[in-house]
Amino acid sequence: MGLLQNGQWVDQWYDTRNSGGEFRRQESRFRNWITADGKAGPTGEPGFKAEKGRYHLYVSLACPWAHRTLIFRKLKQLEDFIDVTVVDALMLDHGWQMTDPLYDLDYLYQLYLKADVGYEGRVTVPVLWDKETNAIVSNESSEIIRMFNSAFNHLTGNADDYNPASLQEVIQPLNDRIYETINNGVYRAGFATTQAAYEKAFLMLFDSLDWVEGILSQQRYLAGNKITEADWRLFTTLIRFDAVYVGHFKCNRQRVADYPNISAYLRELYQVPGVADTVDFEHIKTHYYTSHRTINPSAIVPLGPVQDFTQPHRRDEVLPVL
Repeated sequence: MGLLQNGQWVDQWYDTRNSGGEFRRQESRFRNWITADGKAGPTGEPGFKAEKGRYHLYVSLACPWAHRTLIFRKLKQLEDFIDVTVVDALMLDHGWQMTDPLYDLDYLYQLYLKADVGYEGRVTVPVLWDKETNAIVSNESSEIIRMFNSAFNHLTGNADDYNPASLQEVIQPLNDRIYETINNGVYRAGFATTQAAYEKAFLMLFDSLDWVEGILSQQRYLAGNKITEADWRLFTTLIRFDAVYVGHFKCNRQRVADYPNISAYLRELYQVPGVADTVDFEHIKTHYYTSHRTINPSAIVPLGPVQDFTQPHRRDEVLPVL
């Protein structure tokens, strides 16, 4: 992550000035959609048609937002349709470094400038790239996973739906609160520059984790008896929580392992076929502890914690399979 301003790299990707020390994430700028027929999606321009081999996904294995897209690529059987570049774990000067198979670029910001020579703003993963038009389709993970959820169904034959119409009125409020207070909440705590801003984010985070624990004590998944995008959006934060956010971001009231229902739920999601392949703790820990030098100047990567997500989740013993 980082910022491009006037064609130059700025080694800061968030701004707490005039914000009371609160971390504020900038909005994504590329908001086009891949659709089955190439017509425009909810936002952006038309012309991005679902086709095999046309699109390329740039991700970091450390980034929870990018992780969402890898999970959906796996679950929706898109691996033969959309190829992937994984950027390096270490992110220092000039942002995300990579070995780019398409254009032999060294940094992700160069891809943004290839798409728009006048681009100014943050440089983040994931990036969904169109090789046919040399354009960024989207750098908004929440929209990329919805494209993956349905746009290629007619090509793959995979009709699994993680955002069914019957549950959308339940899913969206879950997404909204989880994003603000948990997904982004850990960053708001970790990157706060005042005690007041940190405490505000910390309290909201754990209030929402308590709320999630309560939901999961009554039902199997966040929206009921079916895994939805709300579960996968939460999963990518939960899987990093004890390894990174407890210590590195000072989110230490308690661990995910201390929540009986959340920890069992996390293990269950991890054990969904293919999901474990998208999790790389070495990459995750290396990125956070070596890249955020304002938080961890020594860049020492902790050896712990010891975690085993392959243990039985025992959800069937707590809640019936519906």
